[in-house]
Amino acid sequence: MGNVMNDLKNALGKKILDITKPRDNRIYLRVKPEDIPSVMKYLFFDYKCKFSTATGMDMREGIEIIYHLAREDKKMLINVKTLLPYPNPSIESIGKDIPAFNWIERELNEMLGVEFRGHPDMRRLLLADSFPPGKYPLRKDFQNSDVNDEDYDYERSGL
Repeated sequence: MGNVMNDLKNALGKKILDITKPRDNRIYLRVKPEDIPSVMKYLFFDYKCKFSTATGMDMREGIEIIYHLAREDKKMLINVKTLLPYPNPSIESIGKDIPAFNWIERELNEMLGVEFRGHPDMRRLLLADSFPPGKYPLRKDFQNSDVNDEDYDYERSGL
């Protein structure tokens, strides 16, 4: 079995801004947002990683997305990080090419306000359709008082 870090460095080259291995079974890659689609396609299709999920965090300078993948035969978890700067965090959709990413992109869109350009179906997934637009519950600036009963159309939301 080859060395996973070397495999990734050889295949992805300058697309990797930073690579670390904090534990024997975990690697973190940092890449530019514009390189995420090609890096994820390589990891999924060519390097045969399984997509687990993606997480998003509201950071001071933007939304950080971490894509979590597993390369089971090498007992390795690969985490790919990217930062989407404010005021309009946006990235090309991976879900348009790999359907496994569709739902998590929808979740990150409605909870953190990330635009996934080219996504095939950006309907709401978790929040009521009548949830106020422009309000993102997982952003640091969100306050529960930002949303109240008058904001909801319960009949339209099916509640």
